[in-house]
Amino acid sequence: MNDNENLPGNIVGIGTDIVECLRIAQMIERHGEQFINRVYTPLEISYCQTRKASTQHYAGRWAAKEAILKAIGTGWVKGISWRDVEVRNDKSGRPVVGVRGGARDAVEHLGIRKILVSISHCRSHATAYAIALGPQVTRERGD
Repeated sequence: MNDNENLPGNIVGIGTDIVECLRIAQMIERHGEQFINRVYTPLEISYCQTRKASTQHYAGRWAAKEAILKAIGTGWVKGISWRDVEVRNDKSGRPVVGVRGGARDAVEHLGIRKILVSISHCRSHATAYAIALGPQVTRERGD
């Protein structure tokens, strides 16, 4: 084995969240476009609206945003809005995190280089788990 082991990055924080899909459906029913446009980016709205079970996908994005801000360690503080965190999908369908505004400022201040997120949902609940990674670490291995 090599004397140097390259790790993918220093874990700066982790976060998880779970939400009832019914709760998100009720928010959409009660507040309509105002709620959707306040919480989700145009890309997220487009993604969710094209899915068969759109409420589950909206709930998954909600849980992901919550988990991401927990991983960053800020929560919903002044200066960070829902739309500052965006969950898109790469070509293979894997969720990818984008940050802007106050969330980007927090990420840069903490030295976070990448945020990984996993989202899962069923008819009743959506859940997400996020890991915030800092600079890559090289460790000397001893015998």
